[in-house]
Amino acid sequence: MTQDELKTLVGQAALQYVAAGSIIGVGTGSTVDKFIDALAASGIQIKGAVSSSVRSTERMKALGITVFEAAEVESLGVYIDGADEIDHGGHMIKGGGAALTREKIVADLAEQFICIADASKLVDVLGQFPLPVEVIPMAAAQIARRFAALGASATLRAGVVTDNSCHILDVRGLQIKDAKAFESDVNQWPGVVTVGVFARNRASVCLLGTAEGVKTLKFD
Repeated sequence: MTQDELKTLVGQAALQYVAAGSIIGVGTGSTVDKFIDALAASGIQIKGAVSSSVRSTERMKALGITVFEAAEVESLGVYIDGADEIDHGGHMIKGGGAALTREKIVADLAEQFICIADASKLVDVLGQFPLPVEVIPMAAAQIARRFAALGASATLRAGVVTDNSCHILDVRGLQIKDAKAFESDVNQWPGVVTVGVFARNRASVCLLGTAEGVKTLKFD
């Protein structure tokens, strides 16, 4: 199967975690687009969704799905989103679509994070995919120097302004073996809005699209 077909497969598989009458969290990206389309076609009557991006909000509204602001809900049963990388502990790198801060906010409202991804995203150690870090613009050069001191290279993502009017640094040359400690450390650097490591808000379940079908990975 093609990568696009695998994305469609996991998008449909995620429907099993959607409870009728509920409000769900919905992420952003090409795999999530497949989930949104599957949800709209499924006939499952949900109360609505909290979205992590303008892109997903517009797509859901166009398909007749009610979208709530995060401030309007106290909790969500599930948050369904993709990942740029996921390891065997459910820790992820996210932010390829520059929505990492809002994704982390919505994920934090949810009891379960359901990650939908194709098999190419499963890795032993996080870091091969460039790590996105959302930063306050005036701090970008300072934060890049801090990553250089770790032996990594941080470059500004050209022409990108986030939904929060901030910039994205993409960091290459990392091997993130202790994702939780790394996330906690970098999040404390002045000027960092959010680092794209999802360890505190790691996946509960990963629906992985493979040539043999959807493989379900569960993380304790």
